[in-house]
Amino acid sequence: MNFLRNTIGVLAGLAVAAVIITFGIKIDSDWITYKEFAPFEHWEKLLQSVEKKDSFFVALLFFGGLGVTFGGVVTAMIVKYAKVAYAILIGFIMLFIAMLDVIIYPYHPVFYKISIFLIFFPFSWIGGKITEVIYERRKKREKQLQSKNIKPQV
Repeated sequence: MNFLRNTIGVLAGLAVAAVIITFGIKIDSDWITYKEFAPFEHWEKLLQSVEKKDSFFVALLFFGGLGVTFGGVVTAMIVKYAKVAYAILIGFIMLFIAMLDVIIYPYHPVFYKISIFLIFFPFSWIGGKITEVIYERRKKREKQLQSKNIKPQV
């Protein structure tokens, strides 16, 4: 049962990260030149058109970090054990996808190629730690409330 729960958690975290990144790059209407929603079919043309615009890649990094943070939070909320480890797994998978993108399409600037390593792992770790801290505080608060309700018998 934990395997199914962990798999659902990872898939949900990846979906959240992908949605945030996809909507993040659609912020500037100058970047998206196609009408239908088919980003993977038009990705090479998009990268060629924004090759000299560093603002696109900065936005891609920003929303990538935001996406893996929230993806890590969602994953850590769903899985039962090793919350931070599964959140970091989201960062690893997204880093792998970003590296494939860099290898397949050579239109990325050097700062983007270096920064993906500095963005995906730390931000996914932060997402897992956020959830871990929230759960620890909740457990501590519940323990305090239970200790206040228990009255010693004389």
